[in-house]
Amino acid sequence: MLWSLLAGVTVLLAFALTGLVDLRSGIGPVKYVTTGVSTIGAEFALVDQDGAARTWSSFRGKPVAVFFGFTNCPDICPTTLAELSLLLEGMGPESDNLTVVLVSGDPKRDTPAVLKEYLTSFDPRITALTGEEGQIDAAFSAFKAYRKVVPLERDEYTVDHSAGVYLYDREGAFVGTLDMHEPQEVRMEKLERLVSV
Repeated sequence: MLWSLLAGVTVLLAFALTGLVDLRSGIGPVKYVTTGVSTIGAEFALVDQDGAARTWSSFRGKPVAVFFGFTNCPDICPTTLAELSLLLEGMGPESDNLTVVLVSGDPKRDTPAVLKEYLTSFDPRITALTGEEGQIDAAFSAFKAYRKVVPLERDEYTVDHSAGVYLYDREGAFVGTLDMHEPQEVRMEKLERLVSV
């Protein structure tokens, strides 16, 4: 009888591990529900390099590539923006169907005027956004992007941040990322596919 009981418990645990039995309720399969829609990206209220108010919904109608950075970034940000500029150039006329957006993680230093000057080194179609500290926190949170202000010597600081480029379709749905470690032809293919649908 003890062996029968042990065998029964073993079978029950095996079913529980495979999801056929929910031990919390004691009967029926475990059910998982998903919408199938990513929640990376949501409404924000920021201003662009010209001081114009911009929201996430104001970018509807064209696919969008979003990058998070700041103008005092010594390496990742200028490199990524330069590579995005080259990709836009390489796409030819199709690049007019893509919006590229930089969201600053350094609102204290990155005023609209500073962003406007910074963008003169890159493709003129790139838009940069900034805002108040709380607005920037909300935007980074909405896109599940990482940002941390790191103190340096003499009251200076830097900003650690997410380095990927987030891709969105014309309706603002998240569709993937660009990784600057990928071969350029892979990144180009992703952008060309994005603007073609």
